[in-house]
Amino acid sequence: MKKITVLSTLFALLLSSCATYKPQILRSEQIFQAGEAPFKQCHASTIQVIGKDSLLAAWFGGTHESNPDVVIWSSLYHHGQWQPPVQIADGIFGDTRFPTWNPVFYQYPHSDTLSLYYKIGPNPREWKGYVKHSLDKGTSWSEAQQLPEGILGPIKNKPITLNNGLLLSPSSTESKEEIWKAHVEISRDHGRSWSVSPIRPDTSVQVIQPSIIQHADGRIQVLCRSKENKVMAAFSRDQGLTWSPWEATNLLNPNSATDAIRLKNGLFMIVFNPSIAGNDWWEGRTKLHVAISKDGLLWKDVLTLEDGVKNDEYSYPTIIQDANGLIHITYTWNRKSIKHIVLK
Repeated sequence: MKKITVLSTLFALLLSSCATYKPQILRSEQIFQAGEAPFKQCHASTIQVIGKDSLLAAWFGGTHESNPDVVIWSSLYHHGQWQPPVQIADGIFGDTRFPTWNPVFYQYPHSDTLSLYYKIGPNPREWKGYVKHSLDKGTSWSEAQQLPEGILGPIKNKPITLNNGLLLSPSSTESKEEIWKAHVEISRDHGRSWSVSPIRPDTSVQVIQPSIIQHADGRIQVLCRSKENKVMAAFSRDQGLTWSPWEATNLLNPNSATDAIRLKNGLFMIVFNPSIAGNDWWEGRTKLHVAISKDGLLWKDVLTLEDGVKNDEYSYPTIIQDANGLIHITYTWNRKSIKHIVLK
């Protein structure tokens, strides 16, 4: 009885701490200064912990998005500083050159292999998925390998690996007719082979770029960018094989990417643009906020990262939590730099 009482007390304290948790900014910096990098524009970052007090970030950069000179760049954070960007992937095939898109780092639990997933192609309707691997924490990379036909890899946000080793990679497609559909790519052998699980393709809801999170009861949830002016969610109770109908969260979405994770304290955290869509696709990206949730549907806006003016763009966030509990967020800063935020 005494043991049960102690456990109940600890659980109550945990719930109390979650209910009152408010993240605070510990560090805010640009990975490189605007105008000092070897490219004019940059976008769509990813970040990975690669060792004690060391991080690796990547993004695509070139003249402008979709220009053939756009390649994947990376920067190492070590000894409290970001190193100058270096190129780690391109879209060159013989005499033909295509732009690269949306890098995503992922490392399997207890593995020394860091994977870089990215896309190559003239646009999101025609791109193909590729992957490279590194055994030395991003210092050098293998040759690019194309993913199997019909497999695009994680479109923007990181996969997750379940306790049974199942890898769930959040992905999506955009057709030439501008139809958006989300799906999950599933691997049972550490990425050597894949199957595809569509997420409610039977509905008219238009969504792309899922984040994927797991609840304490085992349910899998995706949170998606949409054309519905809301962040949309769906749930799976069978490890991503089948999905519930789409549900609108209380978060606004201006046709812009988000990212979400489950924190060590049990709460979920998302980074998003709190606006609705404008006449042009880039509108609604002047503000960037952080929200937290207990159930993945009802969110509380708790922190402003950017509060810009017309024509500013703060977008495409990515978020991770390190072993010490610190939260790292990177995002596009006016297409001129990538910003790194650390929260506690």
